[in-house]
Amino acid sequence: MKTKKSMPKVHLSAVAAAAMLAACGGGETGAMLEKAAAAKPNAHANLNFKPVFVAGAVSVIEYDGTSDDLLTGGLGASGLAGAAPGFVDALAPTAAELRRLAIHTNYRALVDPTPNGGYGRLYGPNVAVDGTITANSGKVAGAEYIAFADDGSGRQNVTMMVQVPASFDPKAPCIVTATSSGSRGVYGAIATAGEWGLKHDCAVAYTDKGTGLGVHDLQADTVNLIDGRRSPAATAGTASNFTAALSDTARTAFNALTPNRFAVKHAHSQQNPEKDWGQQTLQVIEFAFYVLNERYSTATGTGLKVTQIRPHNTLVIASSVSNGAGAALAAAEQDESGLIDGVAVSEPSIQLAPSNDLRIERGSLPAYTGGSKSLFDYFSYGNLLQPCAALAPDAAASPFLFLLPAAGATNRCNALATAGLISGASTTERAADALVRLRAYGWEPDANLLHATHFLFASPAIAVTYANTYGRFSVADSTCGFSFGSTDAAGLPIAAAPAAIAAYFGTGNGVPPSGALNLIYNHSVGGARKHDVASTLSPSTGQFDFAFDGANCLRQLWTGSSPDAARVHAGAAEVFRGANLRGKPAIVVHGRNDTLIPVNFSSRPYVLRNRLVEGAASQLRYIEVTNAQHFESFLTFAGYDSRYIPLHVYYNRALDAMWAHLKDGTALPASQVVRTTPRGGTPGAAPAIQLANLPTIAATPSAADAITISGNTLRVPD
Repeated sequence: MKTKKSMPKVHLSAVAAAAMLAACGGGETGAMLEKAAAAKPNAHANLNFKPVFVAGAVSVIEYDGTSDDLLTGGLGASGLAGAAPGFVDALAPTAAELRRLAIHTNYRALVDPTPNGGYGRLYGPNVAVDGTITANSGKVAGAEYIAFADDGSGRQNVTMMVQVPASFDPKAPCIVTATSSGSRGVYGAIATAGEWGLKHDCAVAYTDKGTGLGVHDLQADTVNLIDGRRSPAATAGTASNFTAALSDTARTAFNALTPNRFAVKHAHSQQNPEKDWGQQTLQVIEFAFYVLNERYSTATGTGLKVTQIRPHNTLVIASSVSNGAGAALAAAEQDESGLIDGVAVSEPSIQLAPSNDLRIERGSLPAYTGGSKSLFDYFSYGNLLQPCAALAPDAAASPFLFLLPAAGATNRCNALATAGLISGASTTERAADALVRLRAYGWEPDANLLHATHFLFASPAIAVTYANTYGRFSVADSTCGFSFGSTDAAGLPIAAAPAAIAAYFGTGNGVPPSGALNLIYNHSVGGARKHDVASTLSPSTGQFDFAFDGANCLRQLWTGSSPDAARVHAGAAEVFRGANLRGKPAIVVHGRNDTLIPVNFSSRPYVLRNRLVEGAASQLRYIEVTNAQHFESFLTFAGYDSRYIPLHVYYNRALDAMWAHLKDGTALPASQVVRTTPRGGTPGAAPAIQLANLPTIAATPSAADAITISGNTLRVPD
C-alpha cells in the first residue's frame, strides 16, 4: 500500500523566481509574482517550473505505438530479435534512425534475445505483466521527452529522458528510474527498467549519468549532439554531448603525434561523472515530475501548471542494473526530499570506503575480510592476471578460451613471474598461481571459467577508462600509453570510416572497444598497435604479452605513490557510498558467478554495512542467485548457454516484489540464496530454458538458503 510521504518545505529561491519571470514573460504578471515571492517565499511553491538544471529546450516526440514506439523503436518484439536496422544514408543517418539502432543495440546488449534463452517466453516486449505470452508486438505508444542537465557550463550535458506511456494514469501516477548501465547512452536501460516500467504504465526516467555516447573525433573535430547526429565541434558549441577540453593548438599538436584518435566522454571528460550518479538520478526524477505536471496538471491563468502529481501521491521506484543500479542506490542514499519510495536493482556497481571490519562467510570457503574494493582496484588487478589465469587447469573449460591467443597469455604469465607478481616454474604452475591469487583477492571460485571472457571483452578497456576518469586525465595524457581509435587488420591506427562514426550513437557502448573504436597501445615496440594483436610488443619484454607494460602501469596507479596515483585514489574516493538507504525498502539481486562486479566487492559488503549503519530500521533484502553472471547477452554463446541462467528474470521478480510491497503492503522476501538449474546439454545447442530452471524467490527461505547477518558477519549458504 502506498504510504503518503511528507512533503519537504520548498522555498522560492532567486533562481526559481527568475524562472517564474521567464515562464510568465515578465511584464505585470511577472512583477506581481516577483513581489509575491519576495513577500511570501512559499506562495508559488506548487507551480510547475522547469528545474534549473535543465539546459536549453526540452524535445518532445509523440509515438503512435504502430509506426514507432517508446520501447522497441518501431521494431516490435520480433524486430528486436532480428538484424540491426539500417540507414537510408549511411553518412548522414537521421535522429530517428539513430534512435532505432540505439534501442536495438542496447536492448540486445542487456538480455539474451533468443527464444531458447527465454526471450519472448519469460521476458520481452510481448510478455505481459502477469507472464502471459501475447501475440502482439509489445510496442508502447506515448511521448518521449529529452533534455540535457547541466550546471550552465555546457561541459556536463547529462542526457535525461522521460518516457510517458499513453496508458499512464495521472490519478495513480508512478515513476521508475532507468539509469544507464555501464557507460551506455540514454537508452542503456531500455531492456531492463525501461521495459518493466512501461509495462506497468509508469513514466520511466532515464539518464546517461554523464557518460553516454559523447565521442569527439579529434582528427575531424566532430562531436555528437544529444540525438546522436554528428556535428563540427565549433558548430555544436555547448550543444555538444561532449567536446574534449583541448585548445585548437593542443588538439593539432596531439593529432600530429598520435593521429586518428578519439576522446570518449566517460574516460576524458575530466569530471569524474560517477561521483554525481546519485544526484543525476535524483535530477531525472525531478525532471519526470516536471514533465508529468506539464502534461497532465491544470493550467493557471498565467499559463503555468499547478503541480498535482507530486512525491506524496506518486509511487517512485529507483531501479536499473550494473552501474545504473549503483546510481539508484546512491540516489536513495542522497534522497533528502523523499522522492524515492523503494529500490530494486541487479548486480550493482557500488563501492564503500576501504575497511577491514566486514566479514563474509560462505559455507566452508575461507572467510573474506577484504571489504568492498574500488572498481579500479580490482579491474587493474584482474587486467594483469586474468590472461594468465585463463590458462590454469581449473579454467580449461572456459567459454571463449579459444579466442585468447595462447602465445600472448603464456608471455603474460612469464612477464608476471619476472616481475614477482606470480610464482611457478612452468606456464601451468604460473597460471594456476594467478588463478589462486584472483580467488584470494575476492573473486569467487564460481568465476574461474569467466576470466578469459572478461579479459577478452572487458577488463583492459574498463581499466583504461576508469584510470582516466578517476584521475581526471586529459585525452592528451594518453594514460599509461593507451588511446582510442580505429585500426586496420594488422592493428595499426587508421582514419575511422565516416559511416562507422556516423553510426556510433547506435552502435557504441561508451567504453571502447565498441562500435568503430578499439583500444590502442601507443608504446608498442615499432609504433602504436591495437593492444591485443601479435605485433604489439611490450618495451620491457620485447614480447607479445597483451601490452604488459601498459597493464602494469595501470596497476601502479593504484598500488604506487606517484602524483598520478594520488589523483586516481582521490577520484575513486569521491564515489564511495555510505550504505545508508534512509530506511527505504530495497532489494538487491546479484549473480554468484559475476566476474565483472564480484559479489564480495559490491553487494555483499554493501548489504552488511547497511545493517551496521541502519540497524533494525534496515529494509534492504539481498537475493544471491547461483549459476548467474553479469553479461546476459553472452547467454547466446556456447558454454554460456549450457552453464548460466538469465539473471534478468530475477531482476524482474525483484521489481515485482517491490511493486507488491509498495502498492499492497506485501512483505518483502527475506534475504536468501536462490538455487537455479542450468540448461545443460551441448554447449551452443542447450535446450530451451524452462520455469523449472528458475525457482521463485521464497517469501520465507529455508534455513539452508537464508542469508543472515550477525554482528559484523554476513553468512551466505554455500
